[in-house]
Amino acid sequence: MTSFAVPPINPHQIFLDANAGSLTPSGPTLIRRLSDLAGCFENNEIFESEVSSTNPIVYQVISSTVPELPRELPQSITTIFPGNCGGELYMTKGHQHPDPQGEIYFGLEGIGGIIMFDGKEKKYVEITPGKIGYIPPGWAHRSVNSGGEAYKFLAVYPGSAGHDYGWVLENGMGLRAFSDGGKLVLKDFII
Repeated sequence: MTSFAVPPINPHQIFLDANAGSLTPSGPTLIRRLSDLAGCFENNEIFESEVSSTNPIVYQVISSTVPELPRELPQSITTIFPGNCGGELYMTKGHQHPDPQGEIYFGLEGIGGIIMFDGKEKKYVEITPGKIGYIPPGWAHRSVNSGGEAYKFLAVYPGSAGHDYGWVLENGMGLRAFSDGGKLVLKDFII
């Protein structure tokens, strides 16, 4: 398994293969199965049933070798596979940055978007190949795959930002994303 580079990091080039959803050289790869998203989906009964029967891979994150450290600028490619749990679209866990920092997502393949929530306001930004979604500091964010194929995006963020997944479980995300006959439907997130 590859790992993060040790600072100081020399200037270097990273090859992005959008079709494969990979970075070379690559750092760690994170695989999230449905069971890793406990508390994220609205229908817990269906969630538990699907976890016990198939527990599919929902998404993967392939990181570059740039570590999540202050003053560094890590990158990763996230691939969210098509699917849903009780009609609610496959998604990432979602998080807020404990060190409030902005982040960008650049669409590589497929159709998806970012649900964002600052505790009061809620927003959805669609991301398709070639589009950049901007996540301002202080906004929790979660990505969803709203299409019928793998949805891939490049994320770039400050290494000091961190990931607080608990905030989302405590405060919700403002919106939930469902599919109705292949059409994206956003509903209020009720805790």
